[in-house]
Amino acid sequence: MNDWPEGWSGDNRGRYGRGSGSAQPESARVMRQVRRGSAPPPGPGPSAPPYGGGVPQQPSYVDGQGHGGDGYDSGYNTGQVYGSPGGRGPGQGRGGAGRPAPDWRRRIKWTAITVVTALVVTTVGTYFWANSKLNREVDLSKVIERPEAGEGTNYLIVGSDSREGMTDDQKKDLHTGSAEGKRTDSMMILHTGDNGSTLISLPRDSDVEIPSFVGSDSGKTYPGTGRHTKLNAAYAEDGPELLVRTVEHNTGLRLDHYVEIGFAGFANIVDAVGGVEMDIPQDIKDKKSGADLKKGKQTLNGEEALAFVRTRYALAGSDLDRTKNQQKFLSALASQVATPSTVLNPFKLYPTMGAGLDSLIVDKDMGLFDLASMFWAMKSVSGGEGTSMNMPISGSVGGNLKWDDAKVKQLVQELKNDEKVTVTGN
Repeated sequence: MNDWPEGWSGDNRGRYGRGSGSAQPESARVMRQVRRGSAPPPGPGPSAPPYGGGVPQQPSYVDGQGHGGDGYDSGYNTGQVYGSPGGRGPGQGRGGAGRPAPDWRRRIKWTAITVVTALVVTTVGTYFWANSKLNREVDLSKVIERPEAGEGTNYLIVGSDSREGMTDDQKKDLHTGSAEGKRTDSMMILHTGDNGSTLISLPRDSDVEIPSFVGSDSGKTYPGTGRHTKLNAAYAEDGPELLVRTVEHNTGLRLDHYVEIGFAGFANIVDAVGGVEMDIPQDIKDKKSGADLKKGKQTLNGEEALAFVRTRYALAGSDLDRTKNQQKFLSALASQVATPSTVLNPFKLYPTMGAGLDSLIVDKDMGLFDLASMFWAMKSVSGGEGTSMNMPISGSVGGNLKWDDAKVKQLVQELKNDEKVTVTGN
């Protein structure tokens, strides 16, 4: 019996078997039909010779088992390729052999931690940097016979005509002259409390009594003689400590902090914030201050701002009108510094802080939070939430401005009790 499939013969095998040299093509080989799905019904059919007779047995693909049901699965029957379930490609899906899906909660958590940490480090670093730049030169412990403290906080804000650190060109550009020493062009009391802020200008020509005091440098006690002079003379005589002593003696109001700024520092702060917008009430031309300004809204740079706050000879009310302009400008400057465009912009914030802190002189107990509170209070005054006024004046004596004693007494009492100010000034 012939064991070869139908269509094969011994001759065929002889010709194309071992070492046949014939080049004739072999007859079409009968191939088992490849079927997928359910197995065909059993029935008679040609039997294949056992494996090893020269031609290997053809694999069966019935049920996708392959190679005679030995358990091998190519994966093509079910669409499962590369050994991943459900037909996914390499690295797809969770549990696959590739990269796992990102854990977004974890990423958001660590991003938030990083941002918060950076903000904390920056804030702490900025605080220590700014705190180290404060010039705490004024020692209020040297001031003697001080009034009792009241409610709220009182700042004495002084604008001096110090030329310290200015070049000859700066003195020329800012029209400051070259006078030696320091005098004060402006003095203000800023009261902050629960009933709003009050900004009170003390005219430099105010008539005051110089009381007994202890010299800031010598430590020597100088007894009071009842001598009267202009208020700014106290500063020129023995500096900030005597000025504080004189204001407290003549008002009865205790001053908690002292803040002073010179010409150059004032101009630098204005330039650092990009200028300050002001509504100039009239045309101003003053050769002494260098002011040459037109009426109306405009943005003043540092040089123009300094000229504006120093001008008095071109104003009808002289020093009283100048103090009003100084109040308006300082409030507008504080408002500009406190805007988001400055606070949230490091390219403006740090130059502004640097310019201000380098030029400010404060008392030894002054902290950054006290300074910030002062600026916010001045901002509230410019925003209409506070009161600005001149010290009440009743007339003049010996060419100096005489305070209205009754009104000053009432004003001081309201400030001490942190009450709403009802007194009006000039």
